[in-house]
Amino acid sequence: MKLRIKFSKHGPVKFIGHLDVMRYFQKAIRRAGIDIKYSEGFSPHQIMSFAAPLGVGLTSNGEYMDIEVNSMTDTKTLMDQLNAAMVDGIHILECRILEERAKNAMSLVAAADYTLTFREGKQPEDKDGFFKGLEAFINQPQIVIMKKTKKGEKEVDIKPGIYQLSVNDETIFMKVSAGSADNLKPDLVMEAYYNFLGLPLPEFAFHVQREEVYANTGDEENRILVPLGQLGESCE
Repeated sequence: MKLRIKFSKHGPVKFIGHLDVMRYFQKAIRRAGIDIKYSEGFSPHQIMSFAAPLGVGLTSNGEYMDIEVNSMTDTKTLMDQLNAAMVDGIHILECRILEERAKNAMSLVAAADYTLTFREGKQPEDKDGFFKGLEAFINQPQIVIMKKTKKGEKEVDIKPGIYQLSVNDETIFMKVSAGSADNLKPDLVMEAYYNFLGLPLPEFAFHVQREEVYANTGDEENRILVPLGQLGESCE
């Protein structure tokens, strides 16, 4: 049985990298007594995959991992078992049953929501002007930046990858492209905005939080973005 698990990540665990988070969940699943399925062969491992690695220092309300289990009572019991084994800062939010032929979360990632707030002492002098300027920034026909690649630097237009950019009560919200093919990091968007304003980007200016991760059930021209958790069914 394939399951998709949604969890949050807050507090000091935000400084734990992706590979260590994977190792942590492998141990937590064993402690929780989950009847997880193992691969076959000489070196069996838990069948588990994560949707999109979260950058070190970022918090999240919308992380996903897929696992396979041999058996379970129901999704609520499994969530309770896992939460009882979790450390402070990681909390299981949802558990959904997937169809047998469902693609894994990693291959489906198409977009993500982020919220950004200024860290203390990092706010610009003219905050109102800063937030109002975002409208002019996003309404540009192109937003060209210099992006580092394995072969050096090249000009890239990131405008097509910014699906939404807005401000509410001094919190910046953005929906951007994500996934292995076209991943746009929120700090790259803010760097482009500071360049647009002619200002230097302060180091560690923002607290960045991922809110949700989406799959695209439409196509590139007509995107239909659906939270990864909505692609499964609960069984309580």
